[in-house]
Amino acid sequence: MAHDVGRRTIDDFGEQWLSFRENPGYYGSPDLLADIFGPLFSIDKVAGLRVAEIGSGTGRIVNMLLEADAAHVYAVEPSAAMAVLRDNTAARCDRVTCIETAGDRLPAGLDLDLAVSIGVLHHIPAPEAVMRAAYAALRPGGYLLAWLYGREGNEAYLRVVAPLRRVTTRIPHRALMDVSRIACIALDAYIGLCRLAPLPMRAYMRDVLAKFPREVRVLTIYDQLNPAYAKYYTRQEAYDLFASAGFADVRLYHRHGYSWTVIGQKPDQEGTGSKRETVVLQPSQP
Repeated sequence: MAHDVGRRTIDDFGEQWLSFRENPGYYGSPDLLADIFGPLFSIDKVAGLRVAEIGSGTGRIVNMLLEADAAHVYAVEPSAAMAVLRDNTAARCDRVTCIETAGDRLPAGLDLDLAVSIGVLHHIPAPEAVMRAAYAALRPGGYLLAWLYGREGNEAYLRVVAPLRRVTTRIPHRALMDVSRIACIALDAYIGLCRLAPLPMRAYMRDVLAKFPREVRVLTIYDQLNPAYAKYYTRQEAYDLFASAGFADVRLYHRHGYSWTVIGQKPDQEGTGSKRETVVLQPSQP
C-alpha cells in the first residue's frame, strides 16, 4: 500500500512540475533558501561544498545551491520532472550531476558535505530508507538538512485542508488548476489582511508568500492539494526521524511557527558524536 501511494505521489509531482516549470523572483532565490535554513546552517557555508538535493523537481533548490557557490550538486529526482530539471540547470551542467532515481537509491559513498531535502520527506510514506541512503552518501561529519511540514502551528489550517484533500487528490489536473486559481483569490485577500492584523501564519504570509509572484502562489495552493500523500510532522516525530537514522546533534527550527527545518550530523566516527537536541524557536512577530 505504501509503495502504491508513494508511486502515485511521484507521478503527481511529475505532472505538477511539467506544468509549473519556472522558478521566478524570490521563489527561486538564495534569499529564500537562507530563510528555509534559518539559524541552523548559514547559506554562506554552502560555498565549496559537495551537496546532494533529494527530490529536485524543476531544479529550483539546485540552482539556489549553485548560486550559493556549491562546488557540485547531485540532483536526485524520480519523476517526469527530470526533463525540466535538466533544462533549468543546463547553464551550470558542469557542476550538476542529475540522478534519475528515488531518494532511497542515492548512491552511497559520494563523500558529500551536505545533503538537503526541501519539502520532500513529508511526501514519502516510509522515509526511513531515504534517511539511511543520505547517511551512507555523506562523509563523516557531513550534514543532512530537511524542511518538513509541521503539525504545530497548522492545526486550524489542517481542519480545513485535510477534508478538502480527500477530494482534490482525486480530481483531474485541469480541474485542480482551476480550483487553485480560484483559491488564490482568497489567499491574496488573506495576505492583505495579515498586513493589518495578527492572523494565523501571519509571518509566513507577509515574509514569504507575499513576495512570490501570483503564479507561484497558485502553485503553492496546487502543491498543497495535489500529492497523494502528505504528512505533517510533530516536533518529536521530526526529531525521531533523524535520530533513528543515526544522526547526531539533531537540531530543529520552527520556521515561521508552522514548519520544521531539521539538521543532523553524521558522526565523525561510527558510534560517536553528541546526541544533544536543540530546538530553535522562530522569534515572535510584531
